Amino acid sequence: MNEKINTFLNSGLLDKYLIGTTTPAETEKVEVYISKYPEVQNAYTTMQFNLEIVAKSNAEEAPKHILNNILEELDEKPVFSLTRDKSTKYKSWYKFAVAASIVALLFAGTSIYFYNQNLMLHNETLVVDEEIDDLRSDIEQNNKMLGDVMRQLLKLNNPETEKYIISGNERAKNLKTVAYINPKEKTTMIDVVSLPQLPEEQCYQIWAELQGRMVSLGILNEADRQLKAIPYTEDALGLNITIEPKGGNVIASTENTVAEINL
Repeated sequence: MNEKINTFLNSGLLDKYLIGTTTPAETEKVEVYISKYPEVQNAYTTMQFNLEIVAKSNAEEAPKHILNNILEELDEKPVFSLTRDKSTKYKSWYKFAVAASIVALLFAGTSIYFYNQNLMLHNETLVVDEEIDDLRSDIEQNNKMLGDVMRQLLKLNNPETEKYIISGNERAKNLKTVAYINPKEKTTMIDVVSLPQLPEEQCYQIWAELQGRMVSLGILNEADRQLKAIPYTEDALGLNITIEPKGGNVIASTENTVAEINL
């Protein structure tokens, strides 16, 4: 790989392009490199695959109807207009007094009506303000999630990160997990792809194999399928997955091993 391509791959532009944060000039540059250099195209394809893994692990159901509710609340209110009837000039003071009383009653009733309308509008405005605050909170949470996704993506795309596919043996043929280990940064992440169902009183537990002993790295759960960090073990010789009693075990039941790899 020549120096020009290596410099481009280490610039981080591919990561930015993948999540849509490049400038127009950066976008044009990235697309030229992808179309021109097979090494860049292969790196981009790998990063797309890694992004799918990260997105799956951070997937969350979006908030329901918040925006629609706000738009509905912000619709224009009906405009009420008062038409003033022309009063007939009465010759009798009595009739004039009756008319004045009716007008006063109408004015009082209209004032009460508009007061109630204003009170309702005020209450609706408070509801809209609360929903806008909720929307802002959701935006902040989504931005934080995007930052987490970016950090996980950078870890997966790090040249120092090694990928290990762990498949089950005859006892668990459908078991499949993927481990990502970076010995330089001392990080380990695991993606649970599929785990055969176990009885309620049992669970899957993952172990790091050291010289003469096994160290527990946690319990694997089908209901918690996501890319997650597990403890990094220095000088580990391999990874093992065993079937243990519910809640996990202190000592690995090696006779119940369903998957293992050498590192």
